[in-house]
Amino acid sequence: MNYIADLKKVVEINSYTKNRDGINIVGEIFDEWFKDLGFEINIYKRNNIGDHRYYKSLTTANASKLLLLGHLDTVFPPGKFEYFIEDDEWVYGPGVCDMKGGNIVLLEALREIYKSHQQITNIDVLFVSDEETGSDDSKYLTAELAREYDYCFVYEAAGKNLELVTGRKGVGTFFIDIEGKAAHAGNHYSDGYDANLELSYKLQELVKLTDLEKGTTVNVGQIEGGIGANTVSPHAKMTFELRYKVSKERDRVLKAIEEIVNNSYVAGTQSTLSGGIQRDVMQTSKESLGVIESIERITKEQILFEERGGVSDANIVSSCGVVTLDGFGPYGDGDHTVKERALKSSFLSRIEMSRKLFAYFIQNLKF
Repeated sequence: MNYIADLKKVVEINSYTKNRDGINIVGEIFDEWFKDLGFEINIYKRNNIGDHRYYKSLTTANASKLLLLGHLDTVFPPGKFEYFIEDDEWVYGPGVCDMKGGNIVLLEALREIYKSHQQITNIDVLFVSDEETGSDDSKYLTAELAREYDYCFVYEAAGKNLELVTGRKGVGTFFIDIEGKAAHAGNHYSDGYDANLELSYKLQELVKLTDLEKGTTVNVGQIEGGIGANTVSPHAKMTFELRYKVSKERDRVLKAIEEIVNNSYVAGTQSTLSGGIQRDVMQTSKESLGVIESIERITKEQILFEERGGVSDANIVSSCGVVTLDGFGPYGDGDHTVKERALKSSFLSRIEMSRKLFAYFIQNLKF
């Protein structure tokens, strides 16, 4: 299993999102591997984060195209979590499932195609460098490139029962800054405009927007304000997150947020909203379920699938109208912790699934 050695090689290099040099070293290793398979290497250089990498195969004109999507970055800074170990069942280390393991799965499946002397055509690969911090830079590149494709497979980790992912909630992060007026809490209390009190009203109204039956949550995760117990608060700020399963709920909540921000519950206070939708919802569609059926036919296996509350770059591509499925990577758990691991047997099954799908697509140029 040479791919385990390849996984070890890239996992042992720290590629924390802010570790630009580490990410680029990992990227250069993948460059060599993809070059060996005949891919054209395109590097989108960045100054403050790692470079994004886009590997292009030969293209058959006027035919469908498949994009394979992954990311190079991991979540822990240098010195925190930087080892690779294995036992009979599992591999352990940063990125073994999220998602250097997924990158290795798609690479190894393409290698199998190449070894069989089947020319790789109309299948391209995009690895971005900032997914773990919200893809704030790469989301524009991903969206731009995605519009050239008919299908996208994303190699985030599989579910516990090797489920693929057909849907992911949309997510947005927002900030409300509230300006009040300071005043001595004893001598001139009535002269002040209490920003903290205004925040408390807004917080309650925001939380009321949650609708668990529809899969919509609004979570005020951080608040701050005031300067001391003896002063009416002149400033307060809150950070909150919206997650939603359908576009209709997104629109409902966004409209309500604007109304809450524009309404002053405490006279004299003024509020400013910033932030926005990070990744729009990836909704299960008739087209994505149709691809699931095709995968079952091609692999002659039952394919389980699920929707997830977490987001990935699959949200970005799906929002561009591309038929998108996620979860093609290995199964693992403990991601984003120092206990991250991936199941060895899932690498075998995922590589074989991808090999069959790639071979079919190259021959038929559709699913």
